[in-house]
Amino acid sequence: MKKYGLIGFPLGHSFSVPYFRKKFEKKGIDAVYENFPIEDLSRFSSLIEHESDLEGLNVTVPFKEQVIPYLDVLSETARQIRAVNTIRICRKDGRVALVGHNTDLIGFRHSLKEHLQDHHRSALVLGTGGSSKAVMFVLEELGIKFQVVSRNQGEGLITYGDLKADLIMDAPLIINTTPLGMHPQTDTFPDIPYTAITSNHLLFDLVYNPAETRFLALGKEQGAKVVNGYDMLVFQAEGSWEIWNK
Repeated sequence: MKKYGLIGFPLGHSFSVPYFRKKFEKKGIDAVYENFPIEDLSRFSSLIEHESDLEGLNVTVPFKEQVIPYLDVLSETARQIRAVNTIRICRKDGRVALVGHNTDLIGFRHSLKEHLQDHHRSALVLGTGGSSKAVMFVLEELGIKFQVVSRNQGEGLITYGDLKADLIMDAPLIINTTPLGMHPQTDTFPDIPYTAITSNHLLFDLVYNPAETRFLALGKEQGAKVVNGYDMLVFQAEGSWEIWNK
């Protein structure tokens, strides 16, 4: 039986296990998908060694960037983005090769394009983690200029304290790539001036649980169109499945 799984910490909010279990049952696929919660990557190599049936892994926070040194090869897009959310495990003659891919960009691209309108030509990207790198890659691909917002100062970044009403109004697309608002901490949200949001705005939250985060609810109150991360996860999961079964 083929085995796949997810590494990250914590994994209580995992989308992948129920999604793939339902997929395997519906399609009659002889495979299992499990969560492998690891607090740090010092346990990664032993996981690969002892779970000898593993053929593929998904990677979630906080390891999308940290896992790269443990891999043998990166796909071209993963190399450019410098973040990995999918690992293909190739075993042959007692040897193991770990190949890193990024399907977050597939998921984000497909989901965003379903809602994108002509006036969404400027964006704010909230957060600087592994997921944000896939988001930035897609925005560059689509010719959408963007500004990254971080808690900390850095080159090319602005902080939340720098966000004024004029910056919000000039960026009709706002994407939350942080875990703020994710279950169980559903009362948290990015600290931005929501009163400057208008009906021209599209707010995209990579969080999917709950379906409507405080970030999205506050945007909706201002008339904005809002999208959560569920469809993105479906598209990226199917992208992972294709990679594992090439």
